Amino acid sequence: MSASERSSSLTVLARLGFSELARAEGLLSELESEAGISRDAVLAGTAIAADPDEALAGLTRITRRDASAVRALQADRRGWQAMWALLGASTGFADFYLRHPDELAHLAGAGDTLPTGDELRASLLDAVRAEDGFAVDGGEAAWVQLRVRYRRLLGRIAAYDLLSASPVDVVDAVAARLADAAGAALEASLCIARTRVSSGAAGAGLFPRDQVAATQLAIIGMGKTGARELNYVSDVDVIFVAGADESASETMSESRVVDIATRLAVQTMRGITSIEIEPPLWEVDANLRPEGKQGALVRTLDSHMSYYGRWAKSWEFQALLKARPIAGDAALGDAYVLAVQPKIWTSAARENFVDSVQRMRERVTEHIPRDEMLYQLKLGPGGIRDVEFTVQLLQLVHGLSDDRIRQRGTLDALNALAAEGYIGRAEAAAFSHDYRVLRLLEHRVQLRNLRRTHLMPSRPEELRVLARSSRLADTGERVWSEWEAVKREVRDIHVRLFYRPLLSAVAALPAEERSLSAAQAHDRLAAIGFTDPAGALRHIAALTTGLSRKATIQRHLMPVMIRWFADGVDPDYGLLTFRRLSERLGDTPWFLRMLRDSSGAAESLTRVLSGSRYIGELMEWIPESAAWLDDPPSLRPRSGVALQEEARAIQTRHTTIEDAMRSVRALRRRELLRTAMAAIIGTVTIEEVADSLTTITEVTIQATLRAVRRLVVPPEDAALDFSVIAMGRFGGGELGFGSDADVMYVYRPNGLDPQRAHELSTQLVAGLRKYSEDHRVPLDLDADLRPEGRNGPIARSLDAYAEYYRRWSLSWEAQALLRGRGVAGSVKLIRAFTELADDVRYPASVDRQGIREIKRIKARVENERLPQGADPARHLKLGPGSLSDVEWLVQLLQLEHARNVPGMRTTSTMGALRAATDAGLVSANDADRLAEAWRLASRLRSANTLLSGQTSDLLPSDRKRLDGIGRLLEYAPRSATQVEEDYLGTTRRSRRVFEKLFYG
Repeated sequence: MSASERSSSLTVLARLGFSELARAEGLLSELESEAGISRDAVLAGTAIAADPDEALAGLTRITRRDASAVRALQADRRGWQAMWALLGASTGFADFYLRHPDELAHLAGAGDTLPTGDELRASLLDAVRAEDGFAVDGGEAAWVQLRVRYRRLLGRIAAYDLLSASPVDVVDAVAARLADAAGAALEASLCIARTRVSSGAAGAGLFPRDQVAATQLAIIGMGKTGARELNYVSDVDVIFVAGADESASETMSESRVVDIATRLAVQTMRGITSIEIEPPLWEVDANLRPEGKQGALVRTLDSHMSYYGRWAKSWEFQALLKARPIAGDAALGDAYVLAVQPKIWTSAARENFVDSVQRMRERVTEHIPRDEMLYQLKLGPGGIRDVEFTVQLLQLVHGLSDDRIRQRGTLDALNALAAEGYIGRAEAAAFSHDYRVLRLLEHRVQLRNLRRTHLMPSRPEELRVLARSSRLADTGERVWSEWEAVKREVRDIHVRLFYRPLLSAVAALPAEERSLSAAQAHDRLAAIGFTDPAGALRHIAALTTGLSRKATIQRHLMPVMIRWFADGVDPDYGLLTFRRLSERLGDTPWFLRMLRDSSGAAESLTRVLSGSRYIGELMEWIPESAAWLDDPPSLRPRSGVALQEEARAIQTRHTTIEDAMRSVRALRRRELLRTAMAAIIGTVTIEEVADSLTTITEVTIQATLRAVRRLVVPPEDAALDFSVIAMGRFGGGELGFGSDADVMYVYRPNGLDPQRAHELSTQLVAGLRKYSEDHRVPLDLDADLRPEGRNGPIARSLDAYAEYYRRWSLSWEAQALLRGRGVAGSVKLIRAFTELADDVRYPASVDRQGIREIKRIKARVENERLPQGADPARHLKLGPGSLSDVEWLVQLLQLEHARNVPGMRTTSTMGALRAATDAGLVSANDADRLAEAWRLASRLRSANTLLSGQTSDLLPSDRKRLDGIGRLLEYAPRSATQVEEDYLGTTRRSRRVFEKLFYG
C-alpha cells in the first residue's frame, strides 16, 4: 500500500469512529489475508459498532480461534449486523463468543424480533433436557449447558435492543424479556436441582425421587424481576415457598417438605451463581425473605403468612408490591401472591408508614460511596430509585382504596396513576420518558462488560461509546448533559406529582367532582414531608376558599407553592407563616401582583419561610419585607452611612426617648431581616453578612448612646467624653446571627469631678443596656472582656485603663485588646484609647512568660468552659479546630509579630491570618485549612440560629435539624451526614495545624 493509499485508508477509519488507527489497519489486513473476510464487509459492520476498535479486536480474536464460524455468519446480513452491534457494545459478549465461537451461528436473523417468554422457557428447558420437572443430567455439565444457552438467548435480546431504531422506546419490552429469561433460567436450574437431590443421582443426591417430585417449590420474583423490568446483569431477588402435592401431604411431614425444598433452593441458586467453566449468570438474592439473611431460606405458605401478620415491617410490604411467580410450582406461587395482596395494600394505613418509606430511601442514598455519587444512575439523586420510590409511594398511598393502580411495573403503574387522575398526564409522560432514558443508560453500561454496575463511565472514550450505543447523543459530552437534564427533571417531578390534585380536597366542590378526598390529600401531604397534614389542609383551605381576588390568585398558585414548601426545610412552619403573612397583608395590591407575576419572588418567599424561623418571626412583624424578594437591590445590606442618616432622622422626629428607641429597634429588626433573607437567598457572602450585622449593631449602639446621653448628661456636664469599644467578634467585624456584642466602656472627665464623671458614665452604661434591650431580637451588650472581668468596674476612665494596663494587666487582657475597636461616642477619646491599646497589644518585645500563660489558659478553657455533657467535637466555638482554635492562634501570632508586621495590626481574624501568611509566618496550606474551618464554623453558627430562631454553639445531632442547617448552606436535601462529615473533617485538619503552630 502506497503512502497516499495508507493515508486515505486511515482517514476512512477515523471517520468510522476508530481511535487506534494503526492497530485497526493491521487487524483489517489480518482478517482479509488470513481469514478471507473482505475489508468492505468488515468496515460495513464497524459502522454499526458503538466501539469500532473493541469490536474489530474482538472479532479478530474470535476469527483466530474459528474463522469458519465468522465466515458462515457473514452470509446472513441481519446476523452479521447483530454480531457487530454486540461486539461494539459489549466486551462481555466478545469474550462469550471467543469461548464458544459456534454460538455465532445462532445470531442468524437476530435483531428483527424479541424471543417470546414461552420460547425462552422452552429453549432453556431443552438445554438441560428437562422431562417432568427433572433434568436428564444433574451434573455440572448441565449447569454449563444452561449458562451457554442463556447467553445465546441474551445475545438475541441484546441484538434486538442495539439494532432498534429508537432503543429508548423498547426499554420496557427488553426489560420484560430479560425478566422472562431469568425466570426461565431458574426453572431450568430447578430441573437440574431436582435431579441432583434425588437419591441415586450423581452429585448431591439425598432424597427419594418420588418425594422430590411431590415437593412443591414456588420461586417468587421480587423487585425488578417480579415487575418484569430486569437489567442485563442484575441481582435477581427471589423468595422461596414450599409445599407438597395432595398425594404426599399425608405421607411427608412439613419439616421433610421444607428440608427437600431447601435443598432444591440451594442447588437451584448454585446452578446460576456457582463458579464453573462457564461464568455465573447473575446473583440470586433471597434476602427479601422474612427475617432477611437471618431467616429460613424456605418457608411454607402458612409460615410466610404468620410472619407477615405479626412481625413484618413496612418496607417488606413495599417490596411485596412487585411479587410474581416466576418458576417452580405455579399454583403455589399464585396462592402466595393472592395471600399477600391484602397485606400490601393495607400497609399504607400503618402509623408512620410514609415516613418509614422515605427514611429507607434516605438510607440508600447515605450509603452511596462519596466517590460514586456523581456517577450513580440508580441510587443517586434524580436516579432510577427516585422514580421507583415515587411511583410506589403513590401506589401505596392510594392503592388501598383503588385497585386499578395496583400494578407491578413502574411504567404500567405510571400509566394507571395518570389514567385514574392521581397524577397529570404531562408529568406521567415526562417521568416515563426519564425512567426509560435512565434504564437505557443502565442497560448499556451493564452490557459493556456483562457485569453488574449502576455507574456512568467517567472516561471520555467510554462516554463516547455509551453515546453511540444508546443513540441518545452523538458525543460523550452530550450524553452526559442529557443525563444531567434527566436527573434534574426527575428530582423536580418527584414532588410535583403530589400537588396539583390537592386543592380539590379542600375546595368547595361536590364530592363527585373531587379528584382526591380529604383523607387522600392528607396521605399525600404526609408523603411529601408535612408532619401535620391536617393542619396543612386547614391552611390551604383558608388561603384558597372564597370569591375574593386574593383567594382566586392563591388557588392558582397553591399547587406550585405547596411543592416549594415541601422542598423546604420545615414545610409545616413555612405554610403556617405564609398564611399569617397573607392575612396580615390582606388584599394589598403589590403582594398579590408579586405572587401572581413573579414566580421567582413567590418561590423565594416559600424558601425563606420554610427555611428559617428567625425570618418567619420577623416577617410577621414586618410583612412589607416580602416586597424585597421582587426587588434584588432591596436585598443588599444598606450602608452604614444610610443607616446613620435614618437613625438621626428618627431621633429628630421623636420627642421622647421611648418613642425614638422604639423606632431604632424597628430599624435594627428590619435590617437584620434584610440581611437574613439575603443570606438564605444567597445574594451575600459570609463576609458580607458579618459586615452587615456588625454595621447594624454599631448604628444601633450609636443611636442609643446619643439618645441616652441627652437623657443622662445635663448641659453643665457636657465636657464628659464617653465611648464604646467593640471587642471580640464585634470588634473584629465578624458578627453572626445570634452573636453577643462584646464591649468595653471608657470615659474621660475633661475637668469634671472624677466621681461625677464615673457616676454619669455608669448611668450611660445602664441607659445603653435598658434602651437597647429587644425581647424579640435580643442585643446583649456583654462587658465581660473588660479588665478584671466581671469583678472590675463596668466603666473606667482612660487614665484608669492606662494605669491598669501599666501595672496589673494580664496576658489574656492584652490578647482581648487585639480586637478592640471604638464604635460609638467621642472620636477623640476613641483615638486616644486606640493609641493606648496599641502599646499593650503590639508590644515592642515579646513577653515569653505571658505567651506561656496564654497557652496554659487555652488548655484550661478547652477543659472547663464546654457545657456539661456537650460533645467537644460538635462545639462550633470551643471545639477542637473550631473558632476558638483559629482565633487564639492568630492572636498569639499578633502578640508575637504585629509590632514588626504592620498588616497584622488589625482586629480582623482573617485579615491578620492573611498578613501572617504573606509574612511567611504561616504556610499557605495551613492558612487555608484554618480559614476553611473558621468560615464553616461561622456559617454553621449563623445557620443554626436562622433555622431555629434560637442561638446555639453546638452542631445539632438531630438529623432533621442538621439537614435543615445543611439546606441553608446550600447542601442537597437530606445531606445531614455530609454536613456532619464536612465539619468534623475540616476541624480535624484545622486542629492539626493549630497544635503544630500554637503548642509547637
